[in-house]
Amino acid sequence: MSWALLSLASPLLAALLALMIRHGADRIVLGATLISLIAAVLALASINGEQPVSLNLGGWEQPLAIRLELGHLSALLMILTGTLHLLVGLYNRVSDHGTSSRSDYWPLSALMHAVLLALWLSRDLFNWFVTLELLSLAAVAMVTLSGPKAYAAALHYLMLSLMASLFYLLGIALLYGQEGVLDINQLAQQLTDTPITRLSLLLMTLGLMMKAALWPLYLWLPDAHANAPTAVSALLSSLVVKGPVFILWMILWHLAPAPFAEQLGLVLALFGGVALLAGAWSAMTTPYLKTLVAYSTVAQLGYVLIALGLSLRWQALELATALWLFIIAHALAKVSAFLAAGEMQGTYGRKELTVVKGATLTMPVAMFAFAIAGGSLIGLPPSGGFLAKWILLQPMFTSPAHWPWAFTILAGTLASAAYVFRVVSLSFDQPDITPGSLTQNLPAQWLSLLPALLVWGLALLSHPLLLWLSRGAVV
Repeated sequence: MSWALLSLASPLLAALLALMIRHGADRIVLGATLISLIAAVLALASINGEQPVSLNLGGWEQPLAIRLELGHLSALLMILTGTLHLLVGLYNRVSDHGTSSRSDYWPLSALMHAVLLALWLSRDLFNWFVTLELLSLAAVAMVTLSGPKAYAAALHYLMLSLMASLFYLLGIALLYGQEGVLDINQLAQQLTDTPITRLSLLLMTLGLMMKAALWPLYLWLPDAHANAPTAVSALLSSLVVKGPVFILWMILWHLAPAPFAEQLGLVLALFGGVALLAGAWSAMTTPYLKTLVAYSTVAQLGYVLIALGLSLRWQALELATALWLFIIAHALAKVSAFLAAGEMQGTYGRKELTVVKGATLTMPVAMFAFAIAGGSLIGLPPSGGFLAKWILLQPMFTSPAHWPWAFTILAGTLASAAYVFRVVSLSFDQPDITPGSLTQNLPAQWLSLLPALLVWGLALLSHPLLLWLSRGAVV
C-alpha cells in the first residue's frame, strides 16, 4: 500500500507546487507523473495473491474510518492513469497547439491525476462523492482553457454535473439513513432488499450515468470534448468519464439485490445497444472532426453499458473482465484519436471534417495514428478492442436466446467502421495543399501515435492482463 500512497501523493504535491511556481510548472508535473507511474507499477508488483490490501486512514477503525483498498484492478487503473497523463502531458508540452509552461493546465491536470487515483483506491460512498466533485471541477476548469468559445460548453457541463451530484448525494443519504454506514464492504454484508435500497441505488445510478455521459444522459459530452484544448479532450474522453463507471460497477456489483440487478441490468444493456447506434449515427453526420471523435465516445461506451448490464443480468463475472478491458482499450485508442485529430485540426487551422482531405500525403504520421486507433475502436484483431469484444461475445454463443445481443454488437461494429472509414477515406483524396508546404511538429504526431501502438500491443500482454483483470473483477 505504501507504493500506492506514493503514487497518489506525487501528483497532489505537484499540483500545489505548480500553483506556486508557475515558471517550470510543466517540468514539475511531468516529473511527478513519472514518479507516480513508477510507484503504481511497483504497487501492482507488490500485491501478493488475489486478496486486496486495505488501509484505514488516520488509524480509525470501521465504521468511522475512510478505507483505501489496493487490488489488481485499482493498480491497473492507476498505471493506466499515470501512463496517459504522462503521454498527454508530453504532447501538450511539445505541440505547437498545446498550452504554455505557465498555463493553468499543469496544476489542474496534476489535480485530476491525484483525484482519479484517490477514486480508484476508495471504497467509501461519500469519499467517492468527494472525488467525483473534485474531478468534475477540475475537468470543467480545463475545458475553459480554450477561452471564451468554450465557456458555454463548460457551463453546460458544470450544470449537468451538479445535477448528477444531487442525484448521487441523495442516494447516499437514503442509504446512510437506512444502514448507518458508508463503507461498501460493510454495506454489502448488511444491506437488505427494501424500497429504500432500490430507490437509493437507482438515484446513484442516474447520477453516475450522467457523470459518465452514458446514453441517454450524455448531453454535456460532445460540446465539452469538442471545444476543450486537444490535451484536455484526450483526458476527458479516456479517463474522466471512466471514474463514474468504476463507481457504478462497484456499487451495483456489491450492493444491488439479485432481482433488482437483473432488472436494471437489462435496462442498462438495452441503453448500451441504443448508444452503439445513436452515437455512431451522430458521429457519421457531424461536419466537425473533433465532434466526430467525441460522439464516438458515446458510441463506444455502449459496449461498456452492455457488458455491465449483461454481467448483472446473467450474474456473469467474466463479462466484468470484458468491461474493464474495453475501458483500457478505449482509453488508449481515444487518447490517440483525439491527439491526432487535434494536431491535424491545429496544423491546418480548420475544425471541419474536410480538414483531413489528403492527410495521408500531408500529415501521414497523424493520420496513421488516427487510423490504427480507429481500428481498435472497430475491434479489428489483434487490438485491445478486439480482445474485449471477443470476451464479451463468448457467453452469447452458448444459447440462441443470447444471439440478439451478439447481433447488436455486430451492428455496433459496422457502425463504428462507418464513421472511422468516413475519416480514413477522406484522407486518401487529393489534398487541397501541396505536400511539404505545411510546418509540422513531428514529435507531437509521434506522441499521438504511441497510445495507438500500445492498444494494439495489448494482444502481446493478453495473458497476464486478463489474469489481473479477472482477479480485480472478483467482488
